[in-house]
Amino acid sequence: MKLDWSFPKQIFIALIIIGCFGGVPLFIFGTSEIARAAIVGAVLTTVNVLLGYAAIEYSFEKSMTTFFKYVLGGMGLRLLAMVGVFLLLIKIFQYHAGALVTSIGVFYVVFLTLEILFIQKKVNIRNN
Repeated sequence: MKLDWSFPKQIFIALIIIGCFGGVPLFIFGTSEIARAAIVGAVLTTVNVLLGYAAIEYSFEKSMTTFFKYVLGGMGLRLLAMVGVFLLLIKIFQYHAGALVTSIGVFYVVFLTLEILFIQKKVNIRNN
């Protein structure tokens, strides 16, 4: 199995771009509590998407059933884990809810889009 490192590179480029455009106003106008929650949201979604990448890479050359178990089943498990960590961060550690939700939402949408494009690219390569 040869790993395709283009996807992790795209994730880290997206982190840098969003960090630059969102980080500057966040650190100028936001409090340290808001900045901390936004950074934790970015880390949480980055770990989530990299686990998704690992599931895709592991199961792509396997049967369709195995692929769907790992990718879609893994997506459900990752989402449940994210909700658990999210609730823990808000209820126990008292993170700023608005900043955490916004950060997770922005990064989740960007990363999910990149993940779908990555799967589509792999399918196109395999079919050619």
